[in-house]
Order: sequence, then C-alpha cells, then structure tokens
Amino acid sequence: MTTGADAGRLPAAYLSAGSSSFTEFVGAHAPSLLPSRRTLPTGSTLEAPHGTTIVTATFDGGVVMAGDRRATMGNLIANRDMEKVFAGDEYSAVGIAGTAGIAIELVKLFQVELEHYEKIEGTLLSLEGKANRLATMIRGNLGMAMQGLSVVPLFAGYDLDRQLGRIFSYDVTGGCYEEHDHHSVGSGSLFARGALKKVWRPGLTADQVVSVAIEALYDAADDDSATGGPDVGRRIWPTVAVVGVEGVRFVSDEELRAVVEEVIAARQGNPGGAR
Repeated sequence: MTTGADAGRLPAAYLSAGSSSFTEFVGAHAPSLLPSRRTLPTGSTLEAPHGTTIVTATFDGGVVMAGDRRATMGNLIANRDMEKVFAGDEYSAVGIAGTAGIAIELVKLFQVELEHYEKIEGTLLSLEGKANRLATMIRGNLGMAMQGLSVVPLFAGYDLDRQLGRIFSYDVTGGCYEEHDHHSVGSGSLFARGALKKVWRPGLTADQVVSVAIEALYDAADDDSATGGPDVGRRIWPTVAVVGVEGVRFVSDEELRAVVEEVIAARQGNPGGAR
C-alpha cells in the first residue's frame, strides 16, 4: 500500500515509457488479470457455454463476417442471442468460437491492445500486425486450451495498404494462416464452408456477400445442432459486420430480416439448397 507523499499517485511502472503492447504491460505488472494466467485445479473439468459458427467472405472492396447467435453447453442451449462478432478496431472484425467467456474476454483485451498501440505509436497497426498480435494472445491461452477451454477466433479486415479485404484463421497453438476468398470456423464450419464454395463467386457486392453469409449459416444450422439458424419467431438474426474503406459497419436487424426472408423463401420446397 502506498503511503505518505506517494499516496494517490500511480506506480512508477504506469508513468514510464514501455512497450506498445498492452498485453505485455499487464503480463509484467499484473499477470493475474490476464485470462490465460488462470488455471483449473488438477484433474477437474469445467462445463462452460461454447460459441459455434462464424463465416467470412470477401467482396470487391472489403470483407463480410457473420456469426450465428447460439451458445451451447453440452446438449443444452445456453444462450439464444449471444453476440459473437465484434469490431477489433475501425478496420477489422473478429468472430469467436470456443469457450464463450474466455473468448469474449480475449476479444476485449485485443480491442484494448489495438487502441493502446495506436495511442503509443500514433498510427494504426497494419492488418498483418493485428493478426499477429491476436495470434500471440491465443498462444498465451494454450494452457487453458489444454484443459478444454480453447478459443479459436476468425479475424478479417480491410487492408489500407493493399486496399482489399483479407481473412486470417488460427489454431489453438496460436498458428496464424491467411485464407483466401472465404472461410468458416466452429462446429458448423464444415457445412458452412460447403455452402460458401457453392454460392460465393468473385465480383460480388457487399450486399450480395451478406446474403451469401446468411445462406451459409442457414446451411450450417440445418446440419449442426450447435449452430442457431435465423430465429424468425423470436426475431433473432445473425450478427453481420461489413468492413471496407469506410470502416466497420454492422448490418441492422431490419436489413437482415429482409435478407433472411429472401433466403428462406428461396428454400421453400428446396430446403437442401440443391442447384
């Protein structure tokens, strides 16, 4: 406890120049605050809600990312309207799959990491730099992943230097891989990826790719019980972010309602989507 003349002042570590990485700073001065530093008692397991399917695809001038809203815990639906797609910063989006609580905390830390870098360096981190920072944070969570609390996000954004949308995927060890055209992660990713291969093509507009993403989630929900499809009765729509030269924009519920109704209408009498 600080006393005397130093009472009420910030510790010296907070006032000295250091790394542009906020995560490194916290790891050095308050490591217990990092989600990766928590451990489970030996031999124990923890049943926690899991987020499921995220899809992303490029268009001429950017990238779209969409996520279903269902979180599961074993055979139960833990949450029907969970948000899984977030803005990383002004020009990027990150979608989460895996242990929901840790994933959301990691995304919040990632958002602060990018904001901290911008304030310290006075410029935006490159898109590849952002992807690599996220990889480092995932790598730090490996101990938790080995205990069953894994986080496998999907990262996408607009590259200001190359003026196009780019996609990056990860594994639990922090491996970072650039994907091309489209990609999906989560329990329904196998089915969503098949749909993306079927309906995506070069030259699509942002609105067309939003429709492609919704259709991919529809197909994933059709075959994967952990993926929640558009819930017309409860008016729960997927979360969809469009990232382009103007930054991140989340598609409104009203816009999504129209897209969902169009996709469902096209599947009447053809639920499998055969073409």
